Amino acid sequence: MRRLEFASLQVRDLEISKEFYTQKLGFELSEIKNSEAVVFKFNKGDASFAIRTPLENINNKELGNGVSVWFTINEKIENLQARFIKNGTVIIGAIIETPFGKALQVKDPDGYKLTFLEKR
Repeated sequence: MRRLEFASLQVRDLEISKEFYTQKLGFELSEIKNSEAVVFKFNKGDASFAIRTPLENINNKELGNGVSVWFTINEKIENLQARFIKNGTVIIGAIIETPFGKALQVKDPDGYKLTFLEKR
């Protein structure tokens, strides 16, 4: 059995992305400090998630192609959608039914697709 332990996305501007993830999406900062990354709060035993400065030169490269990161939510997807609309978050399409539950996709400042899932 394999389990996701940690995921990080390389971003062009750490401060812009930090503001997007915290102010627009509602992520909370963890107590982990790193000058090259922002690690978001997670429960012990769950996979942790971060954004970070590039590990290599990403100038003139398209980020986010082929990447979709899914986050389970603990609220109604329609309420989350309304909050995203109100705060100007770019939503990709409408709420969709998946084999796992209802999902909604947004795009971050670097083009990464983030899926929020209300599990069945």
